[in-house]
Amino acid sequence: MDNAKPAQMALPRHPLAWVPTLYLAQGLPFYSVALVAGLMFKSLGVPNDQIAHWTGVLGLAWVFKALWSPFVELARSKKAAVVGFQLLGGAALGTMALALQLPAWFALAIALLALVALASSTHDIAADGLYIASLSARQQAAYAGWQGAFFNGAKFLSLGGLVILAGHLEGRFGPHSAWATVFALLGALMVGLGLYHAWALPNPQASAWTTAPATVSAGALVNDTARVLADVVKAFFAKPGIWLGILFIILFRAGEGQIQTIGPLFLRDARVIGGLGLSTGEVGAIYGTAGTAAFLAGSVLGGYFTSWIGLKRAMPLLILCMNVPNLVFYYLSVAQPDAVGTITAALAAEMFGYGFGFVGIILFIMQVIASGPYQTAHYALGTGFMQLGFVLSKMVSGDIQQALGYRHFFLWVLLAALPALLLVRFVRLEAPEKS
Repeated sequence: MDNAKPAQMALPRHPLAWVPTLYLAQGLPFYSVALVAGLMFKSLGVPNDQIAHWTGVLGLAWVFKALWSPFVELARSKKAAVVGFQLLGGAALGTMALALQLPAWFALAIALLALVALASSTHDIAADGLYIASLSARQQAAYAGWQGAFFNGAKFLSLGGLVILAGHLEGRFGPHSAWATVFALLGALMVGLGLYHAWALPNPQASAWTTAPATVSAGALVNDTARVLADVVKAFFAKPGIWLGILFIILFRAGEGQIQTIGPLFLRDARVIGGLGLSTGEVGAIYGTAGTAAFLAGSVLGGYFTSWIGLKRAMPLLILCMNVPNLVFYYLSVAQPDAVGTITAALAAEMFGYGFGFVGIILFIMQVIASGPYQTAHYALGTGFMQLGFVLSKMVSGDIQQALGYRHFFLWVLLAALPALLLVRFVRLEAPEKS
């Protein structure tokens, strides 16, 4: 009887018990830095170009995370690493509530968001490695929709419920107190997810090179890690067609990085300068209702669709769907509709297309770029290049928007999406044959 109980406890939990919440926890700190912070700074009077620059700089943590991915690989338990970084990120987000009440709030906010970015980007390495190690290739494709849905669903939990709350509280207590409440809730949610994952996550076997004796010296460990890092980088850039694949990854999100940065600011800005003049609460309500439902539907359907016909056949349609948001925002900037129902329908179409298409780049990196040895580290390198494309486009988006105005900016973003669609004819969309 005593032996039966541990064996029963060791049984892996169904992926739906942990994949959605794992990627919700991956998305919350990312969107807290990339989007929620931008809306907060907008409410606190920071100009568009400064918002784009600072949130772009903070995003570099996700670009360079592959440089310390071998150190995460050394962790004997990816589960423990995931839980630890979730708790650290939650603590930093919660501390923002205090920082926003102090005179030097802007500098303190940037410093704390930088800590959130470092904790979150490192967490991503362990979380993605755990996902890859725990699921078969077919399961990875089948659950990629759930992964993408809840990673990006974090965007709508933030922009929906929490930003709606901020909009209500701004009028009653002022913007600083309103956003302090939002970040306190974000921190509490991350800590709660960390505690849940201490129970729910699987704990796959560590890779072979993480099982060295515990008595190994610190110097030997550093040397071994440096050797492995060199091997990881060498093996990554030796993959067939890797440079074309990197270019494709960077270009895939070129339009998205600009839309995600400027789109919410366009919704908030006054109509006399080309915006739609929506309040903080209205933006949150639209994204938190129809936007959330459309995005989740698009993500789940995109994952099952790609699993059904295969990545190679699905990719052109996924790219087209990924760029529906660019067309939607161009329409909104030209028509400037007054009816909330029209705006809501347009943004729901944006979110469905974005959710459906985002599956493509995730599976491309997971199944093509990261195939072979060092899957976790190579996936981190691939997603690092993905984030590089996102950050580079994000950092320049504010300057381009201010130079062109909203209407011409959204036309420019439509054109920026074309190179990835052209490149799909030439990039490898299947994993190399194993020798």
